[in-house]
Amino acid sequence: MSHILRNHRTAALVGAAIIAGAACLPFAIYASNAVAAPSDTGGILAPSGSFASIVDADKPAVVTITTTMKATDVSAGEQESPMDEQFRQFFEDQGIPLPRQAPKSRPSQQAMALGSGFIISPDGVIVTNNHVIDNAVDIKVTLDDGTELPAKLIGTDPKSDVAVLKIEAGKPLQTIAWGDSDRLKLGDQILAIGNPFGIGTTVTAGIVSARGRDLHSGPYDDFIQIDAPINHGNSGGPLVDRSGNVVGINTAIYSPNGGSVGVGFAIPSDEAKAIVAKLQKDGSIDHGYLGVQIQPVTKDVADAVGLDKTGGALVAAVTADTPAAHAGLKPGDIVTSVGGEAVKTPKDLSRLVADLSPGAKKSLSVWRDGKTIDLNVTVGTNEESQKQAAAENPDAQGQSTGQPSLGIGLADLTPDVRQELNLPRSISGAVVAKVAPDKSAAAAGIQSGDVIVSVNDRPVHNARDVKTAIADAGKAGRKSVLLLVERDGNKTFVAVPFGAA
Repeated sequence: MSHILRNHRTAALVGAAIIAGAACLPFAIYASNAVAAPSDTGGILAPSGSFASIVDADKPAVVTITTTMKATDVSAGEQESPMDEQFRQFFEDQGIPLPRQAPKSRPSQQAMALGSGFIISPDGVIVTNNHVIDNAVDIKVTLDDGTELPAKLIGTDPKSDVAVLKIEAGKPLQTIAWGDSDRLKLGDQILAIGNPFGIGTTVTAGIVSARGRDLHSGPYDDFIQIDAPINHGNSGGPLVDRSGNVVGINTAIYSPNGGSVGVGFAIPSDEAKAIVAKLQKDGSIDHGYLGVQIQPVTKDVADAVGLDKTGGALVAAVTADTPAAHAGLKPGDIVTSVGGEAVKTPKDLSRLVADLSPGAKKSLSVWRDGKTIDLNVTVGTNEESQKQAAAENPDAQGQSTGQPSLGIGLADLTPDVRQELNLPRSISGAVVAKVAPDKSAAAAGIQSGDVIVSVNDRPVHNARDVKTAIADAGKAGRKSVLLLVERDGNKTFVAVPFGAA
C-alpha cells in the first residue's frame, strides 16, 4: 500500500494499485501481474456457517478511492522514501530480503492510484490511509452502488498513516462502526474488505496472527498482523470483527512475489479512532518532540544502575538545544513515567511523547544515581528537528538481548589513535584495543576501536579511569557495569555483567 506503490518502490506497505487510463500499469512493489493464490482458511468457522450477514451490513460502507497523482509521483526509478527504507530495513534485519523494482520508463498517460476506505458518518466522512491520497491533485470516491463523487481532504497524519476525506452525496450514507481492537486475541476471526487491484469490492477471511508488531516506521507502530489475503488496492479498507465493527485499517503486507502470502498488517482501531477524531477537528496533528536517543532497559542494565526490575527507557544520548536538554535529561537516565503514565519500554516513551501537543508541560520520572527524581519538560515540535520524537537508537537494537562481558583490552586515546579513529578532541575515554572471542563482549557486538566514554555515568579519560570505575562498581556490589560506548559518531549504552567475564 502506501506511497510505495506510487513511486514503484519495494517495501512492506500494501500500496494502492496504479492505473493509467483504462489499462493497468505493471504493478511495482510486490504487485506483480502474477498474484499469489489466497491463503487457505480451512478450518475457520463463520457464525452460522457464513459471514454473509456481516458482509451485507458492512459492504455498502466500503468505498473505492481513486487519486490523480502529480507526474513526479509516478516517475520510475525514484529514490525510496525514508518510510519505505524503514520497512525494507525491518524485514532485511529479520533475514527476509525484499525485491527491488527494476527501473521502468516514465508512463506517457496520466497516472492514478487506487485504494480503499470506509464511511464512518452518514454525512460522508471517510477514513483511509495517508499513503492512498498522499500528493494527490484530485481525489474521487466510488460508492458501493457505483456512484462516483469528488472528495475533499479533511486531514492527514503521515506518522500514523491515517487520512480523513469528506464527500457530499446529498443523502445519508451507510456507515460502519468502530470496534474495540484492544479486545482482539490471537486466533480471533477477522474479515478484510477492499478493492484489490481495482477488480471490485472483495471480502477475505482470516485470523489475528499477532499483536503489537513494530515495523520501525514510526512512534505509532502497533500493528495487528493478519493472515486474511490483502493486496494492492486494499489499502485503507476496514478490518472487521465477527460483530461487523472496524478493528483495524488494512495498511501493509510482506510479499516476496507481488501477491498476498498471508502476512498482512493493520492499524488498530483504538489508535486510528483517536487520530481520526483529531483530524476531523483540526485537519492535522502536531506530534510532540523530546530530543533523545533511547534503548531498552535489560536485566543487565537494571543491575548496573541499581534498579530492582527492568522497565523504562534508557537515555543513550540527548540532542543539544532540545526540550530534553532544557529539562536536564542526561545520558544514563532511565525515564520511568511521563505525566504519571508508566514507561515500560522505549516504544511507550516514544508514543507518549508523540501523543503530546507541542508546548505541553509534563513531569518526567527519571532514575538517576540510585534514586528517582522528577524533571519538568516543555514538549517541543518535530519541526525543531528532523529526528523522530523519542526515536530509538538504531545501534542499540542488537544489544537488548546480548550478554556483554569484560573480555576486553583497553588503551589510552593517543593522538595517533584519535587520528586513526577520526575522533574529535571533545571525546575522551579509552579505546577498546582487543576483544576476547570467547567472552560475551564479542557476542554483544563490542568491537576493537570502540571508545568507552563513561562507566556507570562516570566520565572517564583514559584506560586507568575505566579500570578504576569498573573496580568501584564491583566493590559496591553491582552485578553489572554500564558502559557508554562511542562508535562511528553514535553513543550506545552496553551493560556488562561481571559474572560473565
